Amino acid sequence: MEESLLKLQAIRMLKSMLRIRRFEERVIRLVNDNEIAGVTHEYIGQEAVAVGVCEALRQKDIITSTHRGHGHILAKGGQPSKMMAELFARSTGYNKGRGGSMHIADLSLNIYGANGIVAAGAPIAMGAAWTQLIKSTSEVAVTFFGDGAMNQGVLHETMNMASLWKIPMIFVCENNGYAVTFSADEASANPNFAERAAAYRMPSQLVDGMNVQEVYKAAQAAVERARNGEGPTFLECKTYRYMGHHTAEATMGITYRTKEEIEQWKLKDPIRHFISHMEHVYSWSALDQEQLESEMIQEIEAAVEYARVSPNPNPEDSLLNMYSTPYEGIPAKGWV
Repeated sequence: MEESLLKLQAIRMLKSMLRIRRFEERVIRLVNDNEIAGVTHEYIGQEAVAVGVCEALRQKDIITSTHRGHGHILAKGGQPSKMMAELFARSTGYNKGRGGSMHIADLSLNIYGANGIVAAGAPIAMGAAWTQLIKSTSEVAVTFFGDGAMNQGVLHETMNMASLWKIPMIFVCENNGYAVTFSADEASANPNFAERAAAYRMPSQLVDGMNVQEVYKAAQAAVERARNGEGPTFLECKTYRYMGHHTAEATMGITYRTKEEIEQWKLKDPIRHFISHMEHVYSWSALDQEQLESEMIQEIEAAVEYARVSPNPNPEDSLLNMYSTPYEGIPAKGWV
């Protein structure tokens, strides 16, 4: 790839990581100010995984996400305004205000939904990838999941079937070390997840999930393999979430990680390290960075204002889209 194109790609990846970081930071403030009800699960610290993987995909490729899904959706091209409106429970949101943070989907981008059930996205992604296989298309599917999913039976059933049938999909384990507050080392008899996945006779790789270039390189190879009909790949991306399991963790006074551990991981910050790379390789300047930061802040603030002025859902439409066909006794347009 020509250097000019490589630079454009690098800027695109940095912009995507910054968009995710600033979106999540703004969401935290909105939750704390009670403008967004309930809690959300922030992706801060893990941006390199979503961006590195999605950079290797085409728009027609499919992803399934998790309860910590904002980063995946933004990296795949999701609109911050529609995402923010969904978090505000407004009718202009991706799920018309009915799904909230953990269920955002955009079928036009082949984002088949975030999912609050651990590992539940895996069989959905496999079904979608299998559809592409029998249609003889070149599209692939990616399923994102955390370390906690590695002890869920449905994930292992999916990996087994995907390997047997050479399904064109990529399993991306975001190993941030903790399932809620439970350490992966304590929860798994063998916490080497790439090694466990290799037992299903698929290529399995341990990747530095704090390095967007390394994630992209691994994802690119896995996607190419899937497109060529060689079946699935498993990527274990070692990463870390700087925030709690959800936004209420700090106010609940839950402690299970030391400050020293968190600070050590922050030294590996994926955005800061990628900026350093761009300064060295592409003469990325402080002014360039300032302009990009300003653009992202304006974009996120515009999304917040869009959500604030958007209408609430109409209670009379509460049963719309609940069933593929009207349920007996329920009018097609909802309660009258």
